[in-house]
Amino acid sequence: MTLAVVGVYMLLVLMVGGLSHRLFRGTGEDYFLATRTIGPFVLLMSLFGTNMTAFALLGGAGEAYRSGIGVFTLMPSAAALVIPTTFFFVGTRLWALGKRHGYITQVQYFRDRYGSDHLGLLLFIVLVALVVPYLLIGIMGGGLTLSWITNGQVPEWVGGLVICTVVMIYVTYGGLRGTAWANTFQTLVFMVLGAATFIYVINAMGGLGNAISQLQEQHADLLIRGDHFSPIKVLTYTLIPLSAGMFPHMFMHWLTASKLSNFRITLVAYPICIAIVWVPSVLMGLVGNLTFPDLSVPASNSILVRLISHYSPELLAGLLGAGVFAAVMSSLDSQVLSLGTMFTQDIVRHYGYDNRMSGKQQILVARIFVAGILVVSYLLSLVSSNTIFALGTWCFTGFSALFPIVLAGLFWKRSTKAGAYASVLTVVVLWIYFFMQGWGNADYTVGGTGVMAVAVITPASALAMILVSLMTKPPEAARLAKFFADSEA
Repeated sequence: MTLAVVGVYMLLVLMVGGLSHRLFRGTGEDYFLATRTIGPFVLLMSLFGTNMTAFALLGGAGEAYRSGIGVFTLMPSAAALVIPTTFFFVGTRLWALGKRHGYITQVQYFRDRYGSDHLGLLLFIVLVALVVPYLLIGIMGGGLTLSWITNGQVPEWVGGLVICTVVMIYVTYGGLRGTAWANTFQTLVFMVLGAATFIYVINAMGGLGNAISQLQEQHADLLIRGDHFSPIKVLTYTLIPLSAGMFPHMFMHWLTASKLSNFRITLVAYPICIAIVWVPSVLMGLVGNLTFPDLSVPASNSILVRLISHYSPELLAGLLGAGVFAAVMSSLDSQVLSLGTMFTQDIVRHYGYDNRMSGKQQILVARIFVAGILVVSYLLSLVSSNTIFALGTWCFTGFSALFPIVLAGLFWKRSTKAGAYASVLTVVVLWIYFFMQGWGNADYTVGGTGVMAVAVITPASALAMILVSLMTKPPEAARLAKFFADSEA
């Protein structure tokens, strides 16, 4: 029964993605950006859905299981403030520039802003390298979900394979419009079923008050901040949501908006959506200690799905499992499409065929790259053993540390190509160093001080941008006039 429910859900997702193809115009811009025609509600669902991965549902619950209720102070509370602010100051400006100059990818903007092909190539490599771990989060989450809701009858590798196959079909077929429509459907599904999961499981445990009382008796340390959440760690975690300003899939969805006013509903509703997803996830991770005590770090990733399987009948377990799959796929699809878009536009077209490529050729190249990156990511997911929360944190750290580049590009006329180079290279070197130091340790902080690596790399990135820009020749007035309305031509 459980597998049947999940199977029906997968078919519905494919149908939604397929229906969008009826509006397909056959052009490259329609495949990559839905011809910039997305309305306000679909924009909200796309932006929120693509940013809420298994990191929130499974990783958040797993971290709450291990570390306690203080998880609220790490990600969701900061994200509810920082991400909408980023959308307002960065997203809307990039939307305007993208519409004015015809940009499709981040790399096109940065290459044009700083006048450097090599900087664009470097950024492409770095962005792809950071997105792939993000893909692993979704694939690992899908594998865990299917395995646990079937009581281990289906191995984890099968779940990951199913996720990759379904996403590959509707992304390659429907492009960004199919992705946006599927994201909207899936975001509504995981928000509704996530709330239903919480209500059902908590009632089965005797109510939230009863569960909290038992936690106070058996695991009181989980209900206080504890050593896992020192003030300095909480403070440095506020930098993590800046990653939304540099996600290539976020940039792609920003550009799809039909008009600037479409961002309004996103700015207002985004914090509410975060609460709807994170509150049940964290609370269920906490109460999971009552039913499944002493899980290992990797096993704790599956605490949410374990609770679903333990307390729910097969039909409901299938529905709630589908909710987790919805969260996974609503992120995975946008991420792989953004990589396919960048490869087609920033590598094949820019360095090879330029404008000689027809729309059909561009779409074909993107489809092939999407399929290839999914295959590689799936194979990597089979050998990854880190926690979903830790893997997500390292991914977000890299993107957050790149945020000074887009901030300087949009607001600081004096920033230069050399400054951007220095910033990116600083991020690469420091990220690799800290990653090697902290890999395998879910609670790693710099030198054991409680300071997250992002709090070192991001300021260093900004400092490199500032110092090197000031030491090098200012950009030409003509280039600045293209990006700043009050600049002299």
